[in-house]
Amino acid sequence: MSQTSGAARPGVVYLVGAGPGDPGLMTVRATQLIATADAILYDRLIPPTALDGARDDALLEFAGKGPRGDSKLQPEIEQRMVELAREGKSVVRLKGGDPLVFGRGAEEAATLAAAGIEFELVPGVTAGVAAAAYAGVPVTHREHAAAVAFVTGQENPEKSETSIDWAALAAFPGTLVFYMGVGNLPRIAERLTAHGRRADEPVAVIQQGTTASQRTVVAPLAEIAARVSDAGIKPPALTVIGDVVVERQRIEWFERRPLLGRSVVVTRARAQAGTLGARLRELGAEVIEAPAIRTIPRDDDAVRKMAERVSFGGAYDLVCFTSANGVDCFFEALKRAGSDARGLAGTQIAAVGKATATALGEHGLNADFVPERATAEGLLELLASQDLAEKQVLCAVASNARPVLTDGLAELGAAVERVAIYDTIAEPLPASTTEAIAGADFVTFASGSSVRSLIEALGKAELLHGRQLISIGPITSEALREAGLEPSAEAERYDVDGLIDAVVAAAG
Repeated sequence: MSQTSGAARPGVVYLVGAGPGDPGLMTVRATQLIATADAILYDRLIPPTALDGARDDALLEFAGKGPRGDSKLQPEIEQRMVELAREGKSVVRLKGGDPLVFGRGAEEAATLAAAGIEFELVPGVTAGVAAAAYAGVPVTHREHAAAVAFVTGQENPEKSETSIDWAALAAFPGTLVFYMGVGNLPRIAERLTAHGRRADEPVAVIQQGTTASQRTVVAPLAEIAARVSDAGIKPPALTVIGDVVVERQRIEWFERRPLLGRSVVVTRARAQAGTLGARLRELGAEVIEAPAIRTIPRDDDAVRKMAERVSFGGAYDLVCFTSANGVDCFFEALKRAGSDARGLAGTQIAAVGKATATALGEHGLNADFVPERATAEGLLELLASQDLAEKQVLCAVASNARPVLTDGLAELGAAVERVAIYDTIAEPLPASTTEAIAGADFVTFASGSSVRSLIEALGKAELLHGRQLISIGPITSEALREAGLEPSAEAERYDVDGLIDAVVAAAG
């Protein structure tokens, strides 16, 4: 119907596949359209972070079906797409998997065509291939199956008779993949075996494939329904029938990840939460992002005077950065002053740890001093070997930063200028996030301020009881103890890598 472009266009509806559940399996085209759409009508089974890239002013409406009170009827969904497009909005209809594989995308496209609405079909990775792959089951294999058939396990209930040819399916020389069929699994197994499918043929039933909640049950066709019932497998689940299932013994990979099935709360500021969350997801965790801290750059007289001094050059012999946030806010202040990193020519740079040093690198600066122990104390120990007598030292810090570094530098004889370059405040949390935290396995803390802010956002520390609390280091652990909470584990290295290692070790 239209020519594909990079961004969503007014008056156009995009029927977009969001993939099977793993956010990493969303297509580039899908994320582009989500980022530029005026309105997004989304289904129930989309990846949990699928809407994170949407515009702040975009209209987000649930338009899905399933076991919830706000399910929409198909005619209502189709009419809503037409209405929004006629208002001149760019509309993304975001559907789990692929919109044309048991997704009713063709029906929605037909409605749009009949209404004269321009549309595009954007395929997605379908669960029939992806969930099987994540379970270590190839749907085709040179030794086992040269063909694959995708079958709905839940036909239109308004139809008077089945359109599934069970005799043909039983005789199909390849892999059978049933979508949405876990509730009908006894009937599916009975029909196939009654029409000649081998009773001992291996079957894999995959619950919530490609997500941190993935579980797989394998059994012969004659036994699979009972085994699935005993295991408590629930929808959404996919059923793969065929000799390809034996390959799982050799190439199973996803369910071996150390944090699979574990939920981990990330309390870092929103800007930093993504990196930690992505790393935890790679290890199989379900990540609950609870950015309890919000960073607000300062633009007061002290910050402006500091930026002006840097602009003229040579104002400082040493500049110390104690966080990646501080680095970013520092360069924002320079930009407002019409300056940039050239004002630091000839100035030595100190970073409290690797993450801060990395942030400096993104602005074209290499840190001269980076301690192994990523704390103010560690940086102070490293700088103690330098001759700082009467040296002009700038410490760009948070407004609530501990005075350890600045006081220690002053004791070494430096002329220290402490500039509070940003504030951290508690970020309100939605009720759904609070509920998720209360049921999480682990809660990670990367700073003392994240401890205090999360408790303020939750309202009481008791909501964290029963969770495993993982601290990035001794300062953060002390903040937990001051709140009446005992850390379950403390990172041996005081950085993100150490924090992740501590979670994995605690998970056993």
